[in-house]
Amino acid sequence: MLRVSYNKISGFIIITFLLVGAIVFLNGCGKSESNAETGASSDGGEITLRILENDTAKSQGYLDELLNAFNEAYADEGITAVDANMEEYSNLAENGPYGYGPDVIYQANDQIMTYAEDKHILALNVEDYECYDQIPQEAWDAFKIQVDGKDYYCGVPVNVQEPMLFYRADMLPENWESEWDDDGNGTPDFLENWNDLYALSNVIVNEGTGKYGFVASMNDLYMMAEYIFSYGGYVFGTDADGNVNSEDIGFNQGDAATGMLAFKQFAALMGEECIDDSVKTSRYSNVANGTYFASVSTPDTYVLFHERLVEQYQSEGMSAEDAEKAANDNLMMVELPGLMPANGDLSTDSNSTEFIQTKVMGGVNGYAISAYTEHKEACQKFIDFATSYDCMKLRADMLGIAPTRADVAAELGGVTDSIFNSLNEGNIYLMPSVKAVDQIWDPMQTLLSDVAKDAFRAQNGETEKYTDVSSMQEALDNAAKSIYDAIYTLAN
Repeated sequence: MLRVSYNKISGFIIITFLLVGAIVFLNGCGKSESNAETGASSDGGEITLRILENDTAKSQGYLDELLNAFNEAYADEGITAVDANMEEYSNLAENGPYGYGPDVIYQANDQIMTYAEDKHILALNVEDYECYDQIPQEAWDAFKIQVDGKDYYCGVPVNVQEPMLFYRADMLPENWESEWDDDGNGTPDFLENWNDLYALSNVIVNEGTGKYGFVASMNDLYMMAEYIFSYGGYVFGTDADGNVNSEDIGFNQGDAATGMLAFKQFAALMGEECIDDSVKTSRYSNVANGTYFASVSTPDTYVLFHERLVEQYQSEGMSAEDAEKAANDNLMMVELPGLMPANGDLSTDSNSTEFIQTKVMGGVNGYAISAYTEHKEACQKFIDFATSYDCMKLRADMLGIAPTRADVAAELGGVTDSIFNSLNEGNIYLMPSVKAVDQIWDPMQTLLSDVAKDAFRAQNGETEKYTDVSSMQEALDNAAKSIYDAIYTLAN
């Protein structure tokens, strides 16, 4: 989410920029403040910053709260921040140079750093921000880029994203304490390991009521990467200096083929709706009305599940006040089960299964400054304000995010602490912050969708394609080659 405006640069400056690009980068990943025209207005010393936020922050009123508070605080300095009024995934690289972009953008680290790699984002002196000491280095590193052997940071982390399990506490099986808590720790086994979540889903489906257990859009790499990463796969490797090596594509490495067989196995319990994006739009209402016991999404969508659950309770006759309280009490958001079967067979009894640690794909959302703004210092003030304790706490309260500020996370406790621990323990694989990441999505989405479809081919009178580790490995090898070709061969 970025943007701002541009400027007409003289031929001399263009030539100079090409010759000393690395030096220019010291002042930012793009043009310097003094040389950029901007779409932001500046009349009589007044500065207007255009802020591009995500759609959830806008729809839930958080952006309005943030803008109003900032504008009140900086009224004496003549700085006003406004909604950029654009789609959240507007393309800065295409629009920024023509003055159609925002000054400040809020987006995921992989997208921001894709822009940074092409110098559409300014480098920041992160120690100047009040939040600096409160944010773990792992989160800062998500916005790090290396140029000529030096590290630069192009974003300020706001919240950690990872797949989360959403379910209703009042939809737990009545016998879960006696039948689904073998270790007696007070947490249902199906929230701790994938075999018991599979077993519960199987029980629910076989009841024949048209309901399901865990349901997800299986073509969504972000949500389903645990079936690859837990088994030794990865996105890109690293070189001897620890930098991302996009030539080393790892989706087909380790025992990823074994994990993908488990992926197919679970898809068979979800119904063919799981093959495409259908679940992404239906999950909020279907968890609320009990059609799904659980689904998966990111922390910042908590409010969407909550809204549907309030509506569900009201449709059942509750007052607005009682429905709100019931939703607060019963909507649960927890991390995905932490244990995967080492043998890739979800049907094995959990008491006789050797487990491995679940590793999920994650990311860090944050703020960045467009290289095309003429108001760099004002943008820095906005980001410093937006990442303050009070604003991050308000964002967490209104949107359900997992904030990167340690003091806010400590105040919230609960699931926020568990997300922080998972990040520190390496169980959240943060998306590499390089442009090449753009090329992983289509090949992997195509493969995931086809493997999910394979779970239903036999019952539809078709021939299954992925019946063993060998056939699954071949499919992963082909996907990795497609990614490599998209990054290198086809690009050249």
